[in-house]
Amino acid sequence: MDASPDTPRNFPDPAEGRRSTLTSIAVNSGLIVVQVAVGMLAHSQALVADAVHSLSDVVSDVVVLVAGKHGLKAPDADHPYGHRRFETAASLMLGALLVIVGVAMLWNAFTRLQHPADLHTVGVAALAVALLALCVKELLFRYMLRIARRLRSSLLAANAWHARSDAASSLVVAAGIVANLAGFPLADPLAALIVGIMIARVGAKFFLAAFNDLMDRAVDARDEERIRAHLASTPGVLGVHRLKTRKMGDMIWVEVDLEMDASLTIAQGHAIAEEARKRVMQHEPVLDVMTHFDPVWSRQTPADDNRQASNPDAKPPLRPAARR
Repeated sequence: MDASPDTPRNFPDPAEGRRSTLTSIAVNSGLIVVQVAVGMLAHSQALVADAVHSLSDVVSDVVVLVAGKHGLKAPDADHPYGHRRFETAASLMLGALLVIVGVAMLWNAFTRLQHPADLHTVGVAALAVALLALCVKELLFRYMLRIARRLRSSLLAANAWHARSDAASSLVVAAGIVANLAGFPLADPLAALIVGIMIARVGAKFFLAAFNDLMDRAVDARDEERIRAHLASTPGVLGVHRLKTRKMGDMIWVEVDLEMDASLTIAQGHAIAEEARKRVMQHEPVLDVMTHFDPVWSRQTPADDNRQASNPDAKPPLRPAARR
C-alpha cells in the first residue's frame, strides 16, 4: 500500500534507535567505572582521559534521547514546520561539549608533560583495560552505525562515530601504555594529549555540520539529483527547475517549480504535483515538498533545450500553444 502523500517515507520504528542509545549508555557507564578505577590505581592519565571520553559519550547519549523525543513532536501553532530542528540544535550542543572536553584534556596533558619527574610507570592492568575498551567500543560503533543507517538518523550516526572515535582513542591509549611499560614515561601523557585532540576534532566536525543545517545549507548534490529525478519521472511533469532543499533535522524540506502543460486544468495540475510530492516522500527522507505549477505552452526548441541544460534552474520559455 502506498504511503499517504502527507507523510514522509515510512522508516523503521524509532524505538530501535532509543534501544541502541540505551545500550550505549549502559556499556559506557560500565567502562567509565572500570577505566577510572584502574587508571587511578595504575597511574595512567591516558586511561583516565579515555574514561572522560566515555563520559562524554554518556552525556551525548542523553542528548540524543532527549532530542529524539522532542524532535518527533507534531507541528503546532508556535512551530508550524515541526520540531525537527531540535535534533540539529542538540548536535550543535554536543559538538560544543566535545570541543570543550577535548581542550580541557589537552591542557591537563600538557601540564603533566611540563613535570616529567612526577610521572609514574603505568601498571599492566591499565593495558588490559585499554584493550578491553578498544574491543567493546568498536563493537558498539558497528552496532550503532547499523541502526543509524537503517533509521537514516544523522544524530544517531554522529553518536556512532563518536563511539568509533572512542575506539580509536582506546587504541592510542593502549599504545601509550605499552610505550610507558617499555621505559618511556612521557608516552602516557602524550597518549592523553592525542586523545584530547581527537575529541576536540570530532566535536568541531559535529558543530560545523549542525551549524550548516541551522543556516539552511542545501543537501549535497547527489541527494538533490535523486530528488530531482523522482520529480522529473512523474507522469505529467515536463521539467523541473528552481529546486531548493534544506535540512530539517534528519529530514529534508523541498521547494520546486514543476513545468506542466498549460492546457491542464488547475485540478489536473494539482493532481500531478501531489503525485510528484508523494513519489519523493516515499523514496527519500523528505519531510514535505512545496510545489509551484509553471505552465509550458508548447515544446521547447533545440536552442531552448541547450539553454535549459546549461542552466537547469532557469525558467522555461512560454510559447503560444500550437493550433490544432
